[in-house]
Order: sequence, then structure tokens, then C-alpha cells
Amino acid sequence: MNFAQLLFPDFSLILCGYLICRFTALGRNVWAQVETLVYFLFFPVLLFHSIIKSPLDVSAASSLIGAGWAVGLCGIALAYSIPHWPWLGHHIARREHAASAQVAFRFNSFIGLALADRLAGPQGLLLIAILIGVCVPLFNVGAVWPMARHAQRGFLRELLRNPLIIGTASGLAANLLGLSLPSWIEPTVSRIGGASLALGLMAAGAGMQFGALGRAKGLAVALLTIRHCLLPLLAMGFARAFHLDPLQTTVLLAFSALPTAPSCYVLAARMGYDGGYVAGLVTLSTLLGMLSLPFALGLLR
Repeated sequence: MNFAQLLFPDFSLILCGYLICRFTALGRNVWAQVETLVYFLFFPVLLFHSIIKSPLDVSAASSLIGAGWAVGLCGIALAYSIPHWPWLGHHIARREHAASAQVAFRFNSFIGLALADRLAGPQGLLLIAILIGVCVPLFNVGAVWPMARHAQRGFLRELLRNPLIIGTASGLAANLLGLSLPSWIEPTVSRIGGASLALGLMAAGAGMQFGALGRAKGLAVALLTIRHCLLPLLAMGFARAFHLDPLQTTVLLAFSALPTAPSCYVLAARMGYDGGYVAGLVTLSTLLGMLSLPFALGLLR
């Protein structure tokens, strides 16, 4: 399978979003509203629908959940450990590290859902939705914890209000209870989900920034190496350790190599840190995803 060709439609949408935002009247203010709409409405609907429409075998998914948590915990531990690396730690400002550590383990859910759909169809969407649901709380705690001294609100409250968690938890509850959507609303929900993927990818492109990448280069290299190189290698090891089937392995590898979350810079700025530097890391991570995803998926060969 030519993974670069498979990924091209998704990354071309990211490029379209970047070009439209930079060179047309549809500037960042417009795309910020699009991102809000997708994040708080379209995206939770897609997660809910992806989970509820297919029967969930909890015992079969438990190995995938365990492997996803293992990859995530390793990413958090590696990101936290950077200031203690003997050849790098004394060159890193602790404040910049606290704001940007999240870049090493958080992930772009928009790209993840679009990619899972292209790789494995509805079953792939179901598996990636489960991973998103169980990993978003863990990763959000990992992101907020280093910046907790500057938080204006407790991170527990933010987790409970996260629309991704709400959409996933409600979908899992409905699935386990045997509920299903009425046939008359199914087409509407499907179209909302389809729109969320295209708009989410274009919004990711519109949010890319290149301005602040010159600062703290050593920290940037360390974080992005963890995100795009070490985590895919760890995912391959955990896929074997947890005896995942080929489809679960594919989803886990894709999940491990995703670009970091666009909301990293929003969280950093809201908590009083340098959002511009984190935005630069998010931009570079989005571009590196074009290399790390084919690399991770190529390990299957």
C-alpha cells in the first residue's frame, strides 16, 4: 500500500486551509469560528455516531486501550524528563518546557479520524474513537499539570467539560446499553460527521504559524523527536506486547504518529505562557506528520 498517496487527500486539505487563510479574505478570525464549531458540535457528533453504530466488544478492545495508554504514558514520561537529559537539560528554560511538553504526546484528532476512515472505514473509525475517548483525559491531565501554577481554573473541571470526552462517553454508554439512532436521523448525523473531517483538516492548516520556531531549538528537536519518531517505535513494541490484531495495530501505529493537537497553543496562551512558541511547534509537527505517518504505517511491512 502506498501510504504517502493514501495520506495525500488529508494533507492537501490542510494545505488548502493554510492557503485560504493566508491569501484570501477568509482569514484567521473566520477559521477560529470554524474550529470552534467543529470542536464543540461536529466533532462530538462524529465520535458519538462512530461508537454507537457498531457493536463494541469491550474485551477485544481492552488490549488496544491498554496499548494506547502505554504509548501515552511513555510519551508523557519522556516529555517530562527532557530537563533532566544530561546533554540538553541545562540549556532549557523550565517555563518554556512546562508550556510545550504537551506537544510531545497530544495528538490531532481531526487528522486521526480522517486517516482511520481512509485506512479501515467504519471499523477504523470505531477503534480510533475509542482511543481518543480513553486517551484525551490522560493527555489533558499531562498537558495541564506542568502549567498548573498558572491555571485560572482547575484541570478537573476542564476535563469534565471537554466535548470530546462528553461525545465519547455518551457514545460508549449508549453502545453498551444497546441503544441506536433512529433511522430518520441517521443521514443527518452522517453528514455532520463527514463535514467535521474536511472542516477540521482545513482548520488545522489555517492555524499553522511559523513565526516563533527560532527560539529554544534544542527543546523543539527533543519534543518533536519524541512525538514523531520514538512514539511510533514504542507503539510497534506495545502492539506486539499486547498481541493486537492487524487492524488494531494499524490504528495504534497511525495514532502514535499523528501531529500534535492544534489546541496546544490555545491552552498555553490561556494559562499565561508563550503561545507563539507552542504554535510554531504545532505547525512544524503538522508538517512532520507527512513523514511520520508513512514511517509508522510502513513498519507494518
